Amino acid sequence: MQYLLQDAGFILIVDDNPTNLSVLSQALKSAGFTIRIAEDGESAISLVSRKPPALILLDIQMPGISGFEVCQQLKSNPLTQNIPIIFMTALADTESKIKGLSLGAVDYIAKPFEQEEVIARVRIHLQLKLLNNQLEQQVKERTETLEKAQLQIVQQEKMSMLGQLVAGVAHEINNPIGCICGNMNPIKEYITDITQILQVCQENESYLPDNVRNTIASCDLEFIIEDLPKLLNSIKLSTERIKGISISLRNFARADTSAKVAVDLHEGIDGTLLILGHRIKASSQRPDIEIIKQYNQLPKVECYPGQINQVFMNILANAIDAIDENWQHNKLDNNSLTIKINTEISNYQYVTIRITDNGMGMSEVVQNRVFEQFFTTKPMGQGTGLGLAIAYQIIVEKHNGKLAVNSTPGQGTEFVITLPI
Repeated sequence: MQYLLQDAGFILIVDDNPTNLSVLSQALKSAGFTIRIAEDGESAISLVSRKPPALILLDIQMPGISGFEVCQQLKSNPLTQNIPIIFMTALADTESKIKGLSLGAVDYIAKPFEQEEVIARVRIHLQLKLLNNQLEQQVKERTETLEKAQLQIVQQEKMSMLGQLVAGVAHEINNPIGCICGNMNPIKEYITDITQILQVCQENESYLPDNVRNTIASCDLEFIIEDLPKLLNSIKLSTERIKGISISLRNFARADTSAKVAVDLHEGIDGTLLILGHRIKASSQRPDIEIIKQYNQLPKVECYPGQINQVFMNILANAIDAIDENWQHNKLDNNSLTIKINTEISNYQYVTIRITDNGMGMSEVVQNRVFEQFFTTKPMGQGTGLGLAIAYQIIVEKHNGKLAVNSTPGQGTEFVITLPI
Protein backbone atom coordinates (compact mmCIF):
# COMPACT_ATOMS: atom_id res chain seq x y z
CA MET A 1 0.00 0.00 0.00
CA GLN A 2 2.94 2.34 0.67
CA TYR A 3 4.00 2.00 -2.97
CA LEU A 4 0.49 2.76 -4.11
CA LEU A 5 0.30 5.89 -1.96
CA GLN A 6 3.58 7.26 -3.31
CA ASP A 7 2.50 6.43 -6.84
CA ALA A 8 -0.88 8.15 -6.47
CA GLY A 9 0.34 11.58 -7.64
CA PHE A 10 1.74 14.75 -6.17
CA ILE A 11 0.63 16.65 -3.07
CA LEU A 12 -0.03 20.38 -3.40
CA ILE A 13 0.85 22.59 -0.39
CA VAL A 14 -0.80 26.03 -0.43
CA ASP A 15 0.55 28.50 2.16
CA ASP A 16 1.78 32.10 2.09
CA ASN A 17 4.38 31.39 4.79
CA PRO A 18 7.75 30.30 3.28
CA THR A 19 8.77 28.61 6.55
CA ASN A 20 5.66 26.46 6.62
CA LEU A 21 6.16 25.54 2.97
CA SER A 22 9.76 24.55 3.58
CA VAL A 23 9.05 22.47 6.70
CA LEU A 24 6.08 20.63 5.19
CA SER A 25 7.80 20.03 1.84
CA GLN A 26 10.90 18.60 3.49
CA ALA A 27 8.88 16.35 5.81
CA LEU A 28 6.66 14.94 3.04
CA LYS A 29 9.56 14.50 0.61
CA SER A 30 11.44 12.52 3.24
CA ALA A 31 8.38 10.26 3.50
CA GLY A 32 8.58 9.56 -0.24
CA PHE A 33 5.91 11.92 -1.57
CA THR A 34 6.15 14.23 -4.58
CA ILE A 35 5.45 17.85 -3.64
CA ARG A 36 4.36 21.03 -5.41
CA ILE A 37 3.75 24.38 -3.75
CA ALA A 38 1.64 27.49 -4.25
CA GLU A 39 1.92 30.70 -2.21
CA ASP A 40 -1.62 32.01 -2.77
CA GLY A 41 -5.11 30.86 -3.69
CA GLU A 42 -5.06 32.11 -7.28
CA SER A 43 -1.85 30.23 -8.07
CA ALA A 44 -3.26 27.10 -6.43
CA ILE A 45 -6.44 27.15 -8.53
CA SER A 46 -4.43 27.72 -11.72
CA LEU A 47 -2.07 24.86 -10.93
CA VAL A 48 -4.89 22.46 -10.03
CA SER A 49 -6.76 23.27 -13.25
CA ARG A 50 -3.68 22.34 -15.29
CA LYS A 51 -2.82 19.15 -13.42
CA PRO A 52 -4.95 17.96 -10.49
CA PRO A 53 -2.99 16.74 -7.45
CA ALA A 54 -3.74 13.65 -5.38
CA LEU A 55 -4.29 15.76 -2.23
CA ILE A 56 -4.16 19.42 -1.17
CA LEU A 57 -2.85 20.87 2.10
CA LEU A 58 -4.55 24.27 2.19
CA ASP A 59 -3.93 27.22 4.49
CA ILE A 60 -7.05 29.20 5.42
CA GLN A 61 -5.64 32.72 6.05
CA MET A 62 -3.87 33.91 2.89
CA PRO A 63 -3.62 37.19 0.96
CA GLY A 64 -6.12 37.49 -1.89
CA ILE A 65 -8.72 34.78 -1.77
CA SER A 66 -8.89 32.74 1.43
CA GLY A 67 -8.53 29.00 1.76
CA PHE A 68 -12.29 28.75 2.25
CA GLU A 69 -12.88 30.42 -1.13
CA VAL A 70 -10.29 28.19 -2.84
CA CYS A 71 -11.97 25.11 -1.41
CA GLN A 72 -15.39 26.32 -2.50
CA GLN A 73 -14.23 26.91 -6.08
CA LEU A 74 -12.49 23.54 -6.35
CA LYS A 75 -15.48 21.66 -4.94
CA SER A 76 -17.85 23.37 -7.38
CA ASN A 77 -15.82 22.12 -10.36
CA PRO A 78 -16.65 18.51 -11.41
CA LEU A 79 -13.06 18.00 -12.54
CA THR A 80 -11.57 18.88 -9.12
CA GLN A 81 -14.37 18.21 -6.65
CA ASN A 82 -13.06 14.77 -5.63
CA ILE A 83 -9.57 15.95 -4.61
CA PRO A 84 -9.16 15.57 -0.81
CA ILE A 85 -8.47 18.91 0.89
CA ILE A 86 -6.91 19.15 4.37
CA PHE A 87 -7.08 22.60 5.94
CA MET A 88 -4.06 23.96 7.83
CA THR A 89 -4.87 26.70 10.30
CA ALA A 90 -4.08 28.29 13.62
CA LEU A 91 -7.83 28.91 14.03
CA ALA A 92 -9.00 26.53 16.69
CA ASP A 93 -12.61 27.69 17.01
CA THR A 94 -15.35 25.20 16.24
CA GLU A 95 -17.12 27.55 13.84
CA SER A 96 -14.14 27.67 11.45
CA LYS A 97 -13.79 23.89 11.52
CA ILE A 98 -17.48 23.39 10.79
CA LYS A 99 -17.31 25.88 7.92
CA GLY A 100 -14.31 24.14 6.37
CA LEU A 101 -15.82 20.67 6.65
CA SER A 102 -19.15 21.91 5.28
CA LEU A 103 -17.31 23.23 2.21
CA GLY A 104 -15.98 19.74 1.51
CA ALA A 105 -12.66 19.49 3.37
CA VAL A 106 -11.81 16.05 4.73
CA ASP A 107 -9.67 17.07 7.73
CA TYR A 108 -7.97 19.82 9.76
CA ILE A 109 -4.33 20.15 10.82
CA ALA A 110 -3.60 22.68 13.54
CA LYS A 111 -0.60 25.01 13.50
CA PRO A 112 2.11 24.73 14.67
CA PHE A 113 2.62 21.40 12.86
CA GLU A 114 3.69 18.08 14.20
CA GLN A 115 5.46 16.54 11.21
CA GLU A 116 4.58 12.94 12.08
CA GLU A 117 0.93 13.92 12.46
CA VAL A 118 0.89 15.62 9.06
CA ILE A 119 2.48 12.59 7.37
CA ALA A 120 0.08 10.22 9.13
CA ARG A 121 -3.00 12.23 8.13
CA VAL A 122 -1.79 12.56 4.54
CA ARG A 123 -1.24 8.81 4.32
CA ILE A 124 -4.66 8.05 5.78
CA HIS A 125 -6.52 10.30 3.35
CA LEU A 126 -4.53 9.16 0.34
CA GLN A 127 -5.27 5.59 1.31
CA LEU A 128 -8.96 6.40 1.69
CA LYS A 129 -8.94 8.08 -1.73
CA LEU A 130 -7.26 5.09 -3.35
CA LEU A 131 -9.67 2.68 -1.71
CA ASN A 132 -12.60 4.84 -2.78
CA ASN A 133 -11.30 4.94 -6.37
CA GLN A 134 -10.91 1.17 -6.35
CA LEU A 135 -14.43 0.77 -5.01
CA GLU A 136 -15.84 3.11 -7.66
CA GLN A 137 -14.00 1.16 -10.36
CA GLN A 138 -15.34 -2.13 -9.04
CA VAL A 139 -18.86 -0.72 -8.92
CA LYS A 140 -18.47 0.56 -12.48
CA GLU A 141 -17.16 -2.78 -13.74
CA ARG A 142 -19.86 -4.75 -11.96
CA THR A 143 -22.54 -2.38 -13.21
CA GLU A 144 -21.27 -2.81 -16.78
CA THR A 145 -21.21 -6.58 -16.33
CA LEU A 146 -24.74 -6.54 -14.95
CA GLU A 147 -25.99 -4.33 -17.79
CA LYS A 148 -24.40 -6.65 -20.36
CA ALA A 149 -25.96 -9.67 -18.67
CA GLN A 150 -29.36 -7.96 -18.58
CA LEU A 151 -29.03 -6.97 -22.23
CA GLN A 152 -28.08 -10.52 -23.18
CA ILE A 153 -31.07 -11.92 -21.29
CA VAL A 154 -33.39 -9.43 -23.01
CA GLN A 155 -31.85 -10.25 -26.39
CA GLN A 156 -32.18 -13.99 -25.84
CA GLU A 157 -35.76 -13.58 -24.65
CA LYS A 158 -36.65 -11.42 -27.65
CA MET A 159 -35.06 -13.91 -30.05
CA SER A 160 -36.80 -16.81 -28.33
CA MET A 161 -40.22 -15.12 -28.46
CA LEU A 162 -39.69 -13.92 -32.03
CA GLY A 163 -38.44 -17.35 -33.06
CA GLN A 164 -41.46 -19.09 -31.55
CA LEU A 165 -43.85 -16.59 -33.12
CA VAL A 166 -42.30 -16.71 -36.58
CA ALA A 167 -41.83 -20.48 -36.50
CA GLY A 168 -45.47 -20.88 -35.45
CA VAL A 169 -46.67 -18.61 -38.27
CA ALA A 170 -44.48 -20.46 -40.78
CA HIS A 171 -45.82 -23.80 -39.56
CA GLU A 172 -49.41 -22.63 -39.85
CA ILE A 173 -48.73 -21.32 -43.36
CA ASN A 174 -47.09 -24.58 -44.39
CA ASN A 175 -50.17 -26.72 -43.75
CA PRO A 176 -52.60 -24.99 -46.18
CA ILE A 177 -49.80 -24.23 -48.66
CA GLY A 178 -48.77 -27.89 -48.62
CA CYS A 179 -52.38 -28.84 -49.32
CA ILE A 180 -52.65 -26.38 -52.24
CA CYS A 181 -49.29 -27.39 -53.73
CA GLY A 182 -50.13 -31.08 -53.41
CA ASN A 183 -53.43 -30.63 -55.28
CA MET A 184 -52.16 -28.31 -58.02
CA ASN A 185 -51.23 -31.10 -60.46
CA PRO A 186 -54.51 -33.02 -60.08
CA ILE A 187 -56.44 -29.76 -60.49
CA LYS A 188 -54.44 -28.99 -63.63
CA GLU A 189 -55.24 -32.45 -65.02
CA TYR A 190 -58.94 -32.11 -64.18
CA ILE A 191 -59.12 -28.69 -65.81
CA THR A 192 -57.41 -30.07 -68.92
CA ASP A 193 -60.00 -32.86 -69.13
CA ILE A 194 -62.92 -30.48 -68.56
CA THR A 195 -61.53 -28.08 -71.16
CA GLN A 196 -61.40 -30.90 -73.72
CA ILE A 197 -64.98 -31.84 -72.95
CA LEU A 198 -66.11 -28.23 -73.31
CA GLN A 199 -64.27 -27.88 -76.60
CA VAL A 200 -65.99 -31.02 -77.94
CA CYS A 201 -69.34 -29.62 -76.85
CA GLN A 202 -68.52 -26.34 -78.53
CA GLU A 203 -67.58 -28.09 -81.79
CA ASN A 204 -70.82 -30.05 -81.75
CA GLU A 205 -73.01 -27.26 -80.51
CA SER A 206 -75.65 -27.84 -83.22
CA TYR A 207 -76.36 -31.33 -81.85
CA LEU A 208 -76.84 -30.17 -78.30
CA PRO A 209 -80.20 -29.51 -76.69
CA ASP A 210 -81.42 -25.93 -76.76
CA ASN A 211 -80.97 -25.38 -73.02
CA VAL A 212 -77.33 -26.52 -73.23
CA ARG A 213 -76.65 -24.24 -76.23
CA ASN A 214 -78.24 -21.30 -74.44
CA THR A 215 -76.13 -21.92 -71.32
CA ILE A 216 -72.92 -22.07 -73.40
CA ALA A 217 -73.82 -18.85 -75.15
CA SER A 218 -74.61 -17.04 -71.90
CA CYS A 219 -71.38 -17.93 -70.09
CA ASP A 220 -68.89 -17.02 -72.86
CA LEU A 221 -67.30 -20.45 -73.05
CA GLU A 222 -64.44 -19.36 -75.30
CA PHE A 223 -63.24 -16.78 -72.76
CA ILE A 224 -63.46 -19.28 -69.90
CA ILE A 225 -61.41 -21.88 -71.81
CA GLU A 226 -58.77 -19.23 -72.60
CA ASP A 227 -58.65 -17.60 -69.15
CA LEU A 228 -58.82 -20.68 -66.91
CA PRO A 229 -55.15 -21.76 -67.45
CA LYS A 230 -54.05 -18.19 -66.75
CA LEU A 231 -55.93 -18.18 -63.43
CA LEU A 232 -54.39 -21.51 -62.52
CA ASN A 233 -50.91 -20.19 -63.29
CA SER A 234 -51.52 -17.08 -61.13
CA ILE A 235 -52.58 -19.31 -58.24
CA LYS A 236 -49.42 -21.37 -58.70
CA LEU A 237 -47.18 -18.28 -58.68
CA SER A 238 -48.90 -16.88 -55.58
CA THR A 239 -48.54 -20.22 -53.84
CA GLU A 240 -44.81 -20.30 -54.63
CA ARG A 241 -44.45 -16.78 -53.24
CA ILE A 242 -46.18 -17.72 -49.99
CA LYS A 243 -43.95 -20.79 -49.80
CA GLY A 244 -40.90 -18.52 -50.25
CA ILE A 245 -42.13 -16.24 -47.46
CA SER A 246 -42.54 -19.26 -45.19
CA ILE A 247 -38.97 -20.38 -45.92
CA SER A 248 -37.68 -16.84 -45.26
CA LEU A 249 -39.52 -16.75 -41.94
CA ARG A 250 -37.98 -20.04 -40.87
CA ASN A 251 -34.51 -18.89 -41.95
CA PHE A 252 -34.87 -15.55 -40.17
CA ALA A 253 -35.82 -17.12 -36.85
CA ARG A 254 -33.60 -20.18 -37.08
CA ALA A 255 -32.31 -21.27 -33.66
CA ASP A 256 -28.66 -20.49 -33.04
CA THR A 257 -26.48 -23.37 -32.01
CA SER A 258 -23.57 -23.18 -29.61
CA ALA A 259 -21.24 -23.05 -32.60
CA LYS A 260 -21.21 -20.58 -35.47
CA VAL A 261 -22.34 -21.74 -38.91
CA ALA A 262 -21.40 -20.49 -42.38
CA VAL A 263 -24.29 -18.54 -43.95
CA ASP A 264 -25.03 -16.32 -46.91
CA LEU A 265 -25.57 -12.83 -45.44
CA HIS A 266 -27.51 -11.74 -48.53
CA GLU A 267 -30.16 -14.34 -47.72
CA GLY A 268 -30.46 -12.88 -44.21
CA ILE A 269 -30.86 -9.34 -45.54
CA ASP A 270 -33.39 -10.40 -48.19
CA GLY A 271 -35.37 -12.39 -45.63
CA THR A 272 -35.47 -9.39 -43.31
CA LEU A 273 -36.65 -7.12 -46.13
CA LEU A 274 -39.35 -9.64 -46.98
CA ILE A 275 -40.64 -9.61 -43.41
CA LEU A 276 -40.56 -5.79 -43.39
CA GLY A 277 -42.24 -5.61 -46.80
CA HIS A 278 -45.53 -4.31 -45.40
CA ARG A 279 -43.68 -1.32 -43.90
CA ILE A 280 -41.69 -0.63 -47.07
CA LYS A 281 -44.78 -0.45 -49.28
CA ALA A 282 -46.77 2.76 -49.71
CA SER A 283 -49.26 3.74 -47.04
CA SER A 284 -51.81 6.48 -46.58
CA GLN A 285 -49.03 8.60 -45.03
CA ARG A 286 -46.29 8.19 -47.67
CA PRO A 287 -45.30 6.50 -50.97
CA ASP A 288 -43.13 3.39 -51.40
CA ILE A 289 -39.61 3.27 -49.97
CA GLU A 290 -37.18 2.23 -52.70
CA ILE A 291 -34.68 -0.45 -51.66
CA ILE A 292 -31.43 -0.08 -53.62
CA LYS A 293 -29.27 -3.20 -53.34
CA GLN A 294 -25.61 -3.04 -54.30
CA TYR A 295 -24.55 -6.59 -53.52
CA ASN A 296 -21.00 -7.66 -54.28
CA GLN A 297 -20.01 -11.31 -54.24
CA LEU A 298 -19.41 -12.43 -50.66
CA PRO A 299 -18.13 -15.65 -49.16
CA LYS A 300 -20.23 -17.39 -46.55
CA VAL A 301 -19.54 -15.93 -43.12
CA GLU A 302 -19.39 -17.98 -39.94
CA CYS A 303 -21.78 -16.42 -37.47
CA TYR A 304 -24.87 -16.93 -35.32
CA PRO A 305 -27.41 -16.34 -38.12
CA GLY A 306 -30.44 -15.68 -35.93
CA GLN A 307 -28.57 -12.94 -34.06
CA ILE A 308 -27.19 -11.37 -37.25
CA ASN A 309 -30.70 -11.33 -38.73
CA GLN A 310 -31.88 -9.53 -35.60
CA VAL A 311 -29.22 -6.85 -36.22
CA PHE A 312 -30.49 -6.42 -39.79
CA MET A 313 -34.05 -6.17 -38.46
CA ASN A 314 -33.23 -3.50 -35.87
CA ILE A 315 -31.22 -1.33 -38.27
CA LEU A 316 -33.63 -1.60 -41.19
CA ALA A 317 -36.67 -0.97 -38.96
CA ASN A 318 -34.97 2.14 -37.58
CA ALA A 319 -34.20 3.29 -41.13
CA ILE A 320 -37.89 2.98 -42.04
CA ASP A 321 -38.85 4.91 -38.88
CA ALA A 322 -36.40 7.69 -39.79
CA ILE A 323 -37.80 7.95 -43.33
CA ASP A 324 -41.38 7.99 -42.02
CA GLU A 325 -40.48 10.82 -39.64
CA ASN A 326 -38.68 12.76 -42.38
CA TRP A 327 -41.65 12.37 -44.73
CA GLN A 328 -44.11 13.60 -42.11
CA HIS A 329 -42.00 16.68 -41.41
CA ASN A 330 -40.66 17.57 -44.86
CA LYS A 331 -42.84 15.79 -47.47
CA LEU A 332 -39.91 14.69 -49.62
CA ASP A 333 -40.29 13.92 -53.34
CA ASN A 334 -41.62 10.45 -54.04
CA ASN A 335 -38.35 9.39 -55.67
CA SER A 336 -36.25 10.39 -52.68
CA LEU A 337 -37.46 7.79 -50.16
CA THR A 338 -34.61 5.29 -50.30
CA ILE A 339 -32.70 2.72 -48.28
CA LYS A 340 -29.40 1.67 -49.84
CA ILE A 341 -27.74 -1.61 -48.89
CA ASN A 342 -24.15 -2.15 -49.98
CA THR A 343 -22.06 -5.24 -49.30
CA GLU A 344 -18.39 -5.76 -50.05
CA ILE A 345 -15.20 -7.50 -48.94
CA SER A 346 -12.62 -5.33 -47.15
CA ASN A 347 -8.91 -6.31 -47.20
CA TYR A 348 -9.85 -9.94 -47.93
CA GLN A 349 -10.50 -10.34 -44.20
CA TYR A 350 -13.79 -8.60 -43.48
CA VAL A 351 -17.29 -8.31 -44.88
CA THR A 352 -18.75 -4.82 -44.72
CA ILE A 353 -22.49 -4.11 -44.89
CA ARG A 354 -23.60 -0.49 -45.23
CA ILE A 355 -27.26 0.38 -44.66
CA THR A 356 -28.01 4.00 -45.56
CA ASP A 357 -31.29 5.88 -45.32
CA ASN A 358 -32.26 9.45 -46.19
CA GLY A 359 -34.25 10.01 -43.03
CA MET A 360 -33.99 12.73 -40.41
CA GLY A 361 -30.36 12.04 -39.49
CA MET A 362 -28.83 12.41 -36.03
CA SER A 363 -27.02 15.12 -34.13
CA GLU A 364 -23.51 14.46 -32.86
CA VAL A 365 -24.86 14.10 -29.32
CA VAL A 366 -27.32 11.39 -30.40
CA GLN A 367 -24.65 9.59 -32.44
CA ASN A 368 -22.41 9.40 -29.38
CA ARG A 369 -25.19 7.75 -27.35
CA VAL A 370 -27.05 5.73 -29.97
CA PHE A 371 -25.66 2.37 -28.80
CA GLU A 372 -26.27 3.06 -25.10
CA GLN A 373 -28.67 0.76 -23.30
CA PHE A 374 -32.15 2.33 -22.81
CA PHE A 375 -31.25 5.45 -24.85
CA THR A 376 -33.92 6.34 -27.38
CA THR A 377 -35.14 9.45 -29.21
CA LYS A 378 -38.55 7.95 -29.89
CA PRO A 379 -41.66 9.03 -27.96
CA MET A 380 -42.69 7.16 -24.82
CA GLY A 381 -44.12 3.78 -25.69
CA GLN A 382 -42.60 3.66 -29.19
CA GLY A 383 -39.04 2.71 -28.35
CA THR A 384 -37.23 0.78 -25.60
CA GLY A 385 -33.67 1.93 -26.30
CA LEU A 386 -32.58 -1.72 -26.50
CA GLY A 387 -32.55 -2.46 -30.24
CA LEU A 388 -29.25 -0.83 -31.20
CA ALA A 389 -27.65 -1.70 -27.84
CA ILE A 390 -28.43 -5.36 -28.55
CA ALA A 391 -27.18 -4.99 -32.13
CA TYR A 392 -23.89 -3.53 -30.88
CA GLN A 393 -23.42 -6.36 -28.39
CA ILE A 394 -24.14 -9.00 -31.05
CA ILE A 395 -21.70 -7.55 -33.60
CA VAL A 396 -18.87 -6.43 -31.29
CA GLU A 397 -18.95 -8.94 -28.44
CA LYS A 398 -20.44 -12.05 -30.04
CA HIS A 399 -18.77 -11.76 -33.46
CA ASN A 400 -15.63 -9.65 -32.82
CA GLY A 401 -16.82 -7.19 -35.45
CA LYS A 402 -17.54 -3.48 -35.56
CA LEU A 403 -20.74 -1.44 -35.67
CA ALA A 404 -20.42 2.26 -36.49
CA VAL A 405 -22.81 5.06 -37.36
CA ASN A 406 -22.32 8.09 -39.61
CA SER A 407 -25.06 10.67 -39.77
CA THR A 408 -25.82 14.22 -40.84
CA PRO A 409 -28.95 15.97 -39.49
CA GLY A 410 -31.51 16.44 -42.26
CA GLN A 411 -29.63 14.21 -44.72
CA GLY A 412 -29.72 10.68 -43.37
CA THR A 413 -27.85 7.97 -41.52
CA GLU A 414 -25.45 5.17 -42.43
CA PHE A 415 -24.82 2.13 -40.25
CA VAL A 416 -21.67 0.19 -41.07
CA ILE A 417 -21.44 -3.46 -39.99
CA THR A 418 -18.04 -5.13 -40.24
CA LEU A 419 -17.70 -8.88 -39.68
CA PRO A 420 -14.55 -11.00 -39.86
CA ILE A 421 -14.66 -13.70 -42.53
